[in-house]
Amino acid sequence: MGDNKVTIQDIADRAGVSKSTVSRYLNRGYVSAEKAERIRAVIDETGFQSNFFASRLKTKRSKLIGLVLPRIDSVSVGKLLAGIGYILEPEGYQAIMLVSQLDVEKELGNIISLHQQGVDGIIINSVGITERHIALQKDIHIPMLYTGQYHPEANCLKVDDEAAGRMMGAYLKQMGHERAVFAGVTKTDVAVGVERRKGFTDAFLEGRSGARVDFIETGFGFLNAYNLAGDMLRLKPTVIVGATDNISLGILRYLHEREIKVPEELSVAGFGGYDVGAVVYPALTTVAFNFELVGMNVAQRMLDFIDGRPVAEDVELPFFFVERESVRRVGSQDVVRQSFAGMA
Repeated sequence: MGDNKVTIQDIADRAGVSKSTVSRYLNRGYVSAEKAERIRAVIDETGFQSNFFASRLKTKRSKLIGLVLPRIDSVSVGKLLAGIGYILEPEGYQAIMLVSQLDVEKELGNIISLHQQGVDGIIINSVGITERHIALQKDIHIPMLYTGQYHPEANCLKVDDEAAGRMMGAYLKQMGHERAVFAGVTKTDVAVGVERRKGFTDAFLEGRSGARVDFIETGFGFLNAYNLAGDMLRLKPTVIVGATDNISLGILRYLHEREIKVPEELSVAGFGGYDVGAVVYPALTTVAFNFELVGMNVAQRMLDFIDGRPVAEDVELPFFFVERESVRRVGSQDVVRQSFAGMA
């Protein structure tokens, strides 16, 4: 086998490992000692290592992708990362991850820092794309790709949050609910705080003058939702909708501790499709997003940008409705439990 023809797949075949394992070894990721020894022996035998790194120098690529994430204690972010890894690892790319902690200033600083580290491109799971992001984009001459948010002047890939909101609003309207509380986040998060909420409200209220949606700002946290659940109950809803499943789970916990039966006395629903929503009791009705698929699409689009390949303009990222046990149909005879009004 001539040196110039050796590929990562050749090394993988000879060493009896997967292509992604060879990529991790070359990028100093974790590989078991036994597999690492087999890979090293094949590399020494073929002379592949020198060719591999010489190729990096020749193409002037670092084989590094920057990732800016809003938080790491999130189910959606974990699945997004998994999807990104499925695409990047086999191609020999390694990710450098920085966390903005839901802060726009930190997000901008992280973008600058990653550019200074010489990454080939930056994927931003943004908390909100501002004009400063757009201005920064003009100074950074590498691909930048946003997910989670949309801006007409940026490269973005995200689910249709307004359509997802409409799906939930139409369902609860069909189930006979007229008084809803939407527990969510501020308008600074356009996707969740504006689009998702608007889609839900428009569909829930459409053609019904007597229907009502109240809003309680909880942020994304489970504990905040739990602590504010009493305020929600005082509004006497028949259903509480969390802007994310995490918010809804905090509300379910509060109701369980106070022996308020879901859905017999109050319905609860969310957005996200987290696995835990299927195992809590009652199981949570939700609009489910495939965050791994989002990650895979985002990573592939980034590689297309880097390699100069054509990039599809419109990519529909699917979401679907999951009807479980936490929502019931209501009728005119149903009365919200009066004790809600005094619940703290």
